Amino acid sequence: MEKFIVSARKYRPQTFDTIVGQSHITTTLKNAIVHQQLAHAFLFCGPRGVGKTTCARILAKTINCENPSKTGEACDQCESCTSYNAGKSLNYFELDGASNNSVDDIRDLVAQVRYVPQSGKYKVYVIDEVHMLSSSAFNAFLKTLEEPPPYAIFILATTEKHKILPTILSRCQLFDFKRIATEEIVGHLEKICKLEKIKAEKAALQIIAQKCDGCLRDALSILDKIVSFTNGELNYNNTLEHLNILDEDYYFQFLECMQQQDLSGAMLLFNDINQKGFEGDIVLNGMAGFIRNLLVSQDKNAAILLDVVDNQREKYIQTAAKTDTGLLISALNILSAAEIGYKTTGNKRLLVELTLIKLCYLQQAVELSATDASLSKKKIIETAKPVAFRKIQPIVRNTGKEPKEKLSTKETPAKLIIATEKKPAKENNIPAKEENTGQPASRKKLKSLQHLRQQIIDEQDKTSKKNNEPLLKENLDKAWAAYLKDLKNSKSHSTLSFESAQVRIIDANSFEIMTANSLEKQFIEQNKNKLFDFLKDTLKNKLLQFTVIVDENIKRAPPKEPHLNSTEQLQKMIELYPAVKDLKDKLDLDIDY
Repeated sequence: MEKFIVSARKYRPQTFDTIVGQSHITTTLKNAIVHQQLAHAFLFCGPRGVGKTTCARILAKTINCENPSKTGEACDQCESCTSYNAGKSLNYFELDGASNNSVDDIRDLVAQVRYVPQSGKYKVYVIDEVHMLSSSAFNAFLKTLEEPPPYAIFILATTEKHKILPTILSRCQLFDFKRIATEEIVGHLEKICKLEKIKAEKAALQIIAQKCDGCLRDALSILDKIVSFTNGELNYNNTLEHLNILDEDYYFQFLECMQQQDLSGAMLLFNDINQKGFEGDIVLNGMAGFIRNLLVSQDKNAAILLDVVDNQREKYIQTAAKTDTGLLISALNILSAAEIGYKTTGNKRLLVELTLIKLCYLQQAVELSATDASLSKKKIIETAKPVAFRKIQPIVRNTGKEPKEKLSTKETPAKLIIATEKKPAKENNIPAKEENTGQPASRKKLKSLQHLRQQIIDEQDKTSKKNNEPLLKENLDKAWAAYLKDLKNSKSHSTLSFESAQVRIIDANSFEIMTANSLEKQFIEQNKNKLFDFLKDTLKNKLLQFTVIVDENIKRAPPKEPHLNSTEQLQKMIELYPAVKDLKDKLDLDIDY
């Protein structure tokens, strides 16, 4: 029986041209080899499984090749290349920084650098996971890394560049490896499936490429696992099942329930998903990604960011064209908040169901918000139509009279409010027998909502006119005097500043406060919020505004009470309280000047 070798090792690149998705690095290295401009130290950094160690091995093999090509590739036929491929080269040393991270390991490595290579031009030292070295090991390595022998080349590889000392970074040429694009991973997987004679649908390979998050090694490991699971035949459904991924069709069904306000359908769909073993966080995260893809699909310029399988791309674009942007953005906010709260909640299923309730009523809220921007979203949601799981009797205000008609439990809360707080027909300008006109129920509900909207607008207009009286000098002076009186009663330090300040009206809603200097201005601005609330309520003007300015021409009024020195203060105290003099004499006290 032939020994099995995993695809990540079996199809490991042997030349620069076969490295997937890192052309910006391979081109630079090949040009450096051709022009003989190799640095003495390289630092390869980037995510896991994108080709850092592989690129280091190819570089080590190529620079010692006896017959390199004109493009900077190894010949793979000379004695040096064959020894590299067989793992027998004496000029290549690879150290695992995770398990050999002590200062003694680095000292042994530095001791080996002193010996000249027996064959070939260079001795190449590769330290993988170099960020795992201890601080003392880094310090022991600094001098050798800065001034190595001409035949020594160091290649450091790491996934966490931020953990490496700046002194090490400054001595190396940095190469940043990027995550491999989904299309490039799919193309590489198709080549391997063709070589291994594996039947694989492209949609299944795209799912694998999305799952591995730009890591080619992970993609190859997933491919090997699914091939064993499916006995060599990969299709879309068995790949989803093996990777524990929800089919996109579930999310399209959730969107349809949202648009139709079908809460029961959404609940049953989630129950079906839950019975298949999917946790609630998978549903929330997948739904958020689905909404994000719909938002991306609405703009042709951003459609290139849509990372889905080919057979779903057109469906996304068509669905996005029919979906309101406001609905999608609001849904994304709800799902984001639910994902944050999922980890801390005790009843996780209830949280997901509450999120579905919000999403199903969101369509009605967005429609009402679009027709009247003055209504807040919280108030709109309160008028959403409840699900009729059971009949609930409406609460009727006790007026001493029996209601003439009973409300249907299927009516919206907006209609219920109008019915329970019904005014005479003359006050509302509505015909008394509107319900008997034979109109469909949808028109009655629409008229009820329009009537409710109009009532709110009328009340806002009345409130706005009532609370925005024009600013008059007489009223402002009275209000200013009242506020000054409050300051005096509270013995505030700002009293003198307010006494010397003057007010000047600019227009019907604004005025200026003029002070003699910046210190008085500062005292007034410290009370700005309190003053604003007081004047806004006193003058009945919600649009009131004022500014504080310094006008040096203002003359400050002299204080009503002259300032007394220490002696004068003592004499005044003795006049009021004669016992103070006796106390002073007995204790033989002097005035502290």
